[in-house]
Amino acid sequence: MPTSFVLHSAFSFLIASSLKLTLLLTVAALLILAYRRRSAALRHQVWATAVLASLLLPALILLLPAWHSSALGIAANAFASGPSLTPGAAVPVSSVITVNAAASSPFAGWLTLTMLSLWALGCFAMLTRIVVGLARLAWLSANSEPLFDDAWMHQVLNIAAEYKMSRAVRLLESRNPSAMPLTYGLLRPAILLPAGAAPWPAERRRIVLSHELAHIARHDWFLQLCAEFARALYWFHPLVWLAASQLRHESERACDDAVLQHGVAPSAYASQLLDLARTLKNPGRAWSTALAIARPTHLERRFAAMLNPSLNRSHLSTKTKLVIASLAFALLLPLAALRLSAQSLSGKISGTITDPSGAGVANATVIMHNHEAKTIDMTTSDRDGNFTFKSLPPGDYEFEVLKPGFESYDIPQVTLDAGRDFSQAVMLKLGAVNERVQVTPGNSATPVERSADGKVQRIRLGGTVEAAQLVTKVTPVYPESAKSAKVQGTVVLHAVISMDGRPLSLRVMNSQIDPALAKSAVEAVSQWRYTPTLLNGDPIEVDTTIQVNYSLQP
Repeated sequence: MPTSFVLHSAFSFLIASSLKLTLLLTVAALLILAYRRRSAALRHQVWATAVLASLLLPALILLLPAWHSSALGIAANAFASGPSLTPGAAVPVSSVITVNAAASSPFAGWLTLTMLSLWALGCFAMLTRIVVGLARLAWLSANSEPLFDDAWMHQVLNIAAEYKMSRAVRLLESRNPSAMPLTYGLLRPAILLPAGAAPWPAERRRIVLSHELAHIARHDWFLQLCAEFARALYWFHPLVWLAASQLRHESERACDDAVLQHGVAPSAYASQLLDLARTLKNPGRAWSTALAIARPTHLERRFAAMLNPSLNRSHLSTKTKLVIASLAFALLLPLAALRLSAQSLSGKISGTITDPSGAGVANATVIMHNHEAKTIDMTTSDRDGNFTFKSLPPGDYEFEVLKPGFESYDIPQVTLDAGRDFSQAVMLKLGAVNERVQVTPGNSATPVERSADGKVQRIRLGGTVEAAQLVTKVTPVYPESAKSAKVQGTVVLHAVISMDGRPLSLRVMNSQIDPALAKSAVEAVSQWRYTPTLLNGDPIEVDTTIQVNYSLQP
């Protein structure tokens, strides 16, 4: 597969994912606006669902069956344009072909490569930031001591029971006396406390543990880490940065509400947070993946919220979480399946249909059949044999050309790729003339039965084909020896109708037939005469298949 095609496909995929993500996060932002008077826990859940959906979106785009819409793909076309395809030569019937892309213009290829390189560099930088943050947390854990103070452990167990938590929580004491309390970890969550935290008064212990255990009970660290990965993947998208920032802010607000709901006075809580922010140091905010209790960002807004008695501080029920998740999937699944025109339609589909003399075949039916999607698209050739399709969704198609007087032309599998042109030259072969004769004892004048089995009487307009007509027929005679032996069967003969209408090169196709029947059929058919087949007014030779059926039944 050409490198230019891979680059274009990757760029189109990135653009399509970004456009869909924009719609997804816009819906989330509108919901947040509508829920501005609801609880912080509800707003946090909306942002968290949007962040998780943004990470699932690329995988679902690749896995889900396509739902095509060219109307919604105009925006994608403005960002990504596909290189054109050099028209291919004719392909043998019954072959499998894949449409290959010709080299794109140097500028388009350079631009695509540059944009993908910038995305990759930004993604790498953001992932590096995450790795550095996780490494920093691992280093802090390794250089901290477990805290087994009875007062602390007793309070952890009580608050964990209030939050209905079943996971064990580690208490770690840092070597740094000015370190801000942090929470991190999913399977083995930990709360990191500054050195000398053991003698803290009970009120501060309760406030700090209530806040940090609320983070653990709500899985906030995992969700924030997902937001960081979303920012790495879509580092260029401002709505993703907004979602990650608001997710962290609403998680702090939701934990504040949880603390207040468990009996802590708002004034005491605000006082303790202010004291922690003054005396302790936050981790490097640019790269930290931990959740700190008193980050300076939005701290003033948190104070205003916790001191406002009219705010909704209710927690989120399981039913509400399920409803939000269901609505998210109802939006995400069709959005992921949607294929925009820039990523979902092939380029121009065209070709030329000719006869054996090289003349164009007019009014031939051209069919593109997508068996997987169960769609059929058809067009006809013009007076010069040219045909053109509108752009079709990418996929595997069966390509077929039908024209009376000619054999059908069929390619079982043609793979159309997004944004790629497809051109096919077709030369139709003349269809064979078929005759069927019924021979019974005592009936020597059975009329000729003309048949059309899909390869018969294909009338071509382009320089016209006039099919051969049987004008003189000698009816075969049922051999007496065969009648006596009660032998019956069908003799299949192949012949070439010459330019003067005589059957030449007669031969029996089914060699197992009774010799007497075969001899009778050959003797009779050799005396038949046809009008010659005319191609563009000139006589030509054409194959014929003749079936002579010998039956003892009247």
